[in-house]
Amino acid sequence: MNIEKIDVEGYEAVHRARLETSDGENTALIAIFDTSLGPALGGTRLLDYGSEEEALEDVKRLAKGMAYKAAAADLPLGGGKAVIMADPEKKSKELFEEYGKAVDSINGKYITAEDVNTETDDMAVVADQTDHVVGLEAGLGDPSPITAEGVYSGIKASLKEHDDYDEGLEGVTVLVQGLGKVGQSLAEKLMEDGAHVKGSDVDEEALDKMEAKGVERVSVENVYSEECDVFAPCALGGVLNDDTISKLNCDIVAGSANNQLKRREHADMLENEGILYAPDYVINAGGLLAVYNELVENTLEDALEKARAIGPRLLDMYDEAEKEGITPLEAADRYAERKMKEAGS
Repeated sequence: MNIEKIDVEGYEAVHRARLETSDGENTALIAIFDTSLGPALGGTRLLDYGSEEEALEDVKRLAKGMAYKAAAADLPLGGGKAVIMADPEKKSKELFEEYGKAVDSINGKYITAEDVNTETDDMAVVADQTDHVVGLEAGLGDPSPITAEGVYSGIKASLKEHDDYDEGLEGVTVLVQGLGKVGQSLAEKLMEDGAHVKGSDVDEEALDKMEAKGVERVSVENVYSEECDVFAPCALGGVLNDDTISKLNCDIVAGSANNQLKRREHADMLENEGILYAPDYVINAGGLLAVYNELVENTLEDALEKARAIGPRLLDMYDEAEKEGITPLEAADRYAERKMKEAGS
């Protein structure tokens, strides 16, 4: 394993590691955006990128996003991310042993976890080489309920912010797009609190399962135009774009999916349509809260309590957005930037 620093403007550090295995050499990039608040925490993504330039752009974007997510969640963590340029079908124990050595050589400035195409078993191999890893089997387990708790809290706060709703969920209709682990957990919590839940997913089995529990089925083709009070994207990113925003038939967008906006200006488009948008990196921070609480050896209840604080934090951001005449996304960015700047000074 050979590791070197490369200069990237605006980033605290970016490392390039050459991972030598019996199958050849693979490159890993570890980007640290900011550690003013604490060590940079972020997962490791394994993809067969077309070029190192493409991988570098991806890891930079992801590391910056993690810094903002951690700061907006009031966590003593910085933001970082790593990518390994390799074919996911050919990943090996040897590859992750080499990668673990690379992580260890950064001396705790970066803490890794699983991400796209990496799993708990892979992180266990990394853990044989370094202590700077979370998301292990002995941790808090599946983070989906914690993420769902935060989104649930954020939906209630968003309804409270909107003048047309009381605090309860009786009579409120929420459309959950994506009934994976988080979507299912969220739907169940909402129904327990009296909400009418609609659901959509490409997975017919997931739909059948949730329909049996009381979720109203919505086709994938009609998911954006279906009438609801809250549209909750809980699947893919980029679902809020030029084509879909004009179709939305809701008052609020609040869900767990990452990178919901295709471009930043789509936050302005939602504002112009009169739709309240809960910034995704604020409302979906439950997964990060889960691994942080594992890191400091807190309990599941500690993590859930922090997830419940997402709602009140969103209300503060909505209040700032209204006072300053800006979007909730801009208010969230200012909140995170303030946290990093205060810690840095």
